[in-house]
Amino acid sequence: MDDEKQGIDKISELTDRISRNNIVPYEELPKYDLFISQVIDYLNDKFEGEKYTNNIVQNYIKSEVISKPEDGKKRGYTKLHLVQLVLLSYMRPILTTEEIKKVFALAFNKINDGTDDIISWEKAYKIFSDIHKDSIEDFLAKRPFDRDKLVNIVDELGLDPGDRKRIQVFLTVMELICEASAIKKVVQQIIQDYECESKNI
Repeated sequence: MDDEKQGIDKISELTDRISRNNIVPYEELPKYDLFISQVIDYLNDKFEGEKYTNNIVQNYIKSEVISKPEDGKKRGYTKLHLVQLVLLSYMRPILTTEEIKKVFALAFNKINDGTDDIISWEKAYKIFSDIHKDSIEDFLAKRPFDRDKLVNIVDELGLDPGDRKRIQVFLTVMELICEASAIKKVVQQIIQDYECESKNI
């Protein structure tokens, strides 16, 4: 039983650590222009488990998900590109490339024309940072996994002592996946509904 509680405590520690390693503040993003290799290193360092490559970033540019680098400059990747790629990195696990493009178009219209932006990328990034911080704090306050509830479910399953902790971790992960899946479906529906409405206007 103590092992099971330790398993849940480890998950709580993990979420606390995630909340402390929040999104990089806008002011702390590199101020100087970067080579693509520096952009790749930056993203792979900030987003553990992601494998950004030159091809991935260039495909986002070709697909007009993010803006083109400045013409003729080797160091053509600016703070604007980092903002776009950081925001994109949070959307990548949830949305398709086409869906991300549609989300960006809501606020920035044509990606390579900064004159038609409804809000600035800096403002969008700062708003996202605040929302992200609040979401993590709300998540931690809510604690979707109820330790006692999960222990009771495991008790009812009548498992061997060696399997109890393993199944408790499994159930915790499944509960979090259910929540993430529900959120993903809501996001996709919001985008789809907006598209339908705007076609009818």
